[in-house]
Amino acid sequence: MKNVVQFLCVFISIFVFSQTRSVKKSTVKITPKTTVKKSSFRANKNPDLPLINVELPLLIPKKKDGNFGYVNQKGKFIIQPEYHIAVFFYEDCNLLNSPNLKLRKLGTADYATVEKDEISYRIDKKGKRVYKFKQSDLGQCVHKEYVQQLFQAYTMNGFFGIIEKATFQNPQDYKQFKIYPQYDYLFIMEGDDVANPMIIASKNNVFGVVDVNNNVIIPFEYADIKRNFSWKLGRMFDVSKDGKNYYYVDSKNKTY
Repeated sequence: MKNVVQFLCVFISIFVFSQTRSVKKSTVKITPKTTVKKSSFRANKNPDLPLINVELPLLIPKKKDGNFGYVNQKGKFIIQPEYHIAVFFYEDCNLLNSPNLKLRKLGTADYATVEKDEISYRIDKKGKRVYKFKQSDLGQCVHKEYVQQLFQAYTMNGFFGIIEKATFQNPQDYKQFKIYPQYDYLFIMEGDDVANPMIIASKNNVFGVVDVNNNVIIPFEYADIKRNFSWKLGRMFDVSKDGKNYYYVDSKNKTY
């Protein structure tokens, strides 16, 4: 039981549980602030971690036979699937602010958080477990100023559209909409570029992704796209064609 409580504290601190939420047709909310910081996806001289797409992480979580591991950008497993939960290599703000100075480096984006048998670990890019979480090691995250979203979903006549909050005044003027209400559901994903957010959209019982100008980024062919931090953390989308089996695709709809 102690391990379960410890696990929950760790994952809540970096909003990991938000990665498991699926899209539901409910009231659209502005995504709250996250304390997880973006890493810079740098080139790596390791031949096992080829840099094919500079926008993507070098290691991508992937599920196989019920467990998660990590594949490189070519889709090859570098860290074998043995974990119940595995998230992108990103900063953990609790470890970054640990009272134990020697542990702070383990909070950097060179490490990822995984969970196995209700125990949480940090692993390096070779898959080595370098730390097992202890509540006493965790510091307080430094909260930064929330970056206000420029756009929000707007419903009219039962359909969803997108407006720019600062300029929108008259719903009778269709020119004031960024996306005129036409979708069954819209959700603005959290990202670092508030001027060009990715938007999960649903129509005719299938899901896709559009940008703020209504250009289709991910085609409407999925039964579900998770409403989580996959775009912010890895510039990827967590999708499923059957509502059960999920996997990542990039902004070109390439599967990993």
